[in-house]
Amino acid sequence: METTDSVFKCILMNTMNTKVVTLRLDGALEKKLVKLARSTNRSRSFLAAEAIREYVATNEWQIEEIGKALKEADRGDFADDREVQKVMNKWTKNAR
Repeated sequence: METTDSVFKCILMNTMNTKVVTLRLDGALEKKLVKLARSTNRSRSFLAAEAIREYVATNEWQIEEIGKALKEADRGDFADDREVQKVMNKWTKNAR
């Protein structure tokens, strides 16, 4: 019984920390979401939350990197011509 109680407490705590969000999807996307949910044995809500989590993480990373680049630029920390040429050579070497 102890294992069942701990699982229940874990589920309850996770549920208590979540918020309900309503969103609108076009019909075709909603059908694909339903199909994916069935085939993965997951809920539509779970899949939508995972997709949003990934989207937010990617965009947070991108915004953070842009912020770092702007700070570097403000400090005048730019690559010189030789450094740029070295990178160009690296990426065009196999393209020839």
